[in-house]
Amino acid sequence: MAAGALSRARWQYCGEPDESQRAVLVQFSNGKLLDSGNMRFTLYRNDDSTNPRKKSQRILAAETDRLSYVGNNFGTGALKCNTLCRHFVGILNKTSGQMEVYDAELFNMQPLFSDESVESESTLESQTKTFREKKRALNSRRMNRVGNESLNCVVAKAAEDIIDAKGVTALVNDAIHGDLQEDSLCLPPCHADAVKPEDVYKFEDILSPAEYEALQGPSEAFRNVSSEELLKMTEENSHCSFVIEALKSLPSGEESRDHQARCIWFLDTLIKFRAQKVIKRKSALGPGVPHVINMKLLKHFTCLTYNNGSLRNLISDSMKAKITAYVVILALHINDFQIDLTMLQRDLKLSEKRMIEIAKAMRLKISKRRVSLAAAREEDHRLGTLSIPLPPAQTSDHSSKRKKIT
Repeated sequence: MAAGALSRARWQYCGEPDESQRAVLVQFSNGKLLDSGNMRFTLYRNDDSTNPRKKSQRILAAETDRLSYVGNNFGTGALKCNTLCRHFVGILNKTSGQMEVYDAELFNMQPLFSDESVESESTLESQTKTFREKKRALNSRRMNRVGNESLNCVVAKAAEDIIDAKGVTALVNDAIHGDLQEDSLCLPPCHADAVKPEDVYKFEDILSPAEYEALQGPSEAFRNVSSEELLKMTEENSHCSFVIEALKSLPSGEESRDHQARCIWFLDTLIKFRAQKVIKRKSALGPGVPHVINMKLLKHFTCLTYNNGSLRNLISDSMKAKITAYVVILALHINDFQIDLTMLQRDLKLSEKRMIEIAKAMRLKISKRRVSLAAAREEDHRLGTLSIPLPPAQTSDHSSKRKKIT
């Protein structure tokens, strides 16, 4: 048929060419493909068809006699354009003049070297046996490999140059600063340049105006608590020690009493929330918690996980540490910026070492005080004080270990 015979064509949208699989488009990160004759492609799909996040995961492998390539549609190497726009492939039938249009997906193919394939081996455990065997075959092609001895010499020389340029002390300080940044991910914003203790951890960073307003209703019982009710709380152990002691010291002024009651109620809620492991329903602590507070707990203090065909909110160890930090800040605002860490540690069911680590990371000054108990007994309690100027932040044993190394 003459080249100019088809000046126009009808097109027909056909969706996906195969069931649950779009057509595959590829681009190579290191250049253009000149000859596709010796290129062999294999597409692998995730076998987990029940998990909505995994059932669409694909890995595309390509082999030549010289080099192997791999691309995927998930993880850090996936192209964002697949989610931001749609791709199509058109197949023109020159005889009928009809263009069949199919959904397509773009893969970015990158060269696969032996070291990279070993690192990604753990992510392939869920694939089929055939796929694992395929990856072993790809791993056996050691193209462009740098000798271990040469690499070690280059790294050692670079390390010597850096040490000579910066000095050991500066490098240790940089490493400690990196640890502080990592620990700070679980801490609320710290305003180290504040001139007053109440501005170091600002109250509005803990509770927004809307959230604070929502606490008025549920905190009413705390605001109007009687001595008989406090005695009952103590006997039934329905609330933690810090909450009961704080309720005993509520101010008499209406405005300040209302503020304290709201803070104590939210602190009590955080401690109860932290004691859980998995949140299986949207209302984390029952119907008595306002919707805006419930959404705050789920959004800021849980991780979303998938298990047995359903999404659930998990309170991980890092989230428990974050909740602990928020509890400490609320307690500081309630108790005029000096708190009994030993009492909080027992309420949160933490070890003393872990509680001190978090307190030091939050730049509290740690001290001891002798506390009287029942039956004329006494014991030492750890106190945490937030005062200006702030002491240097400390993390869990990192600095002491590095001192021994240096």
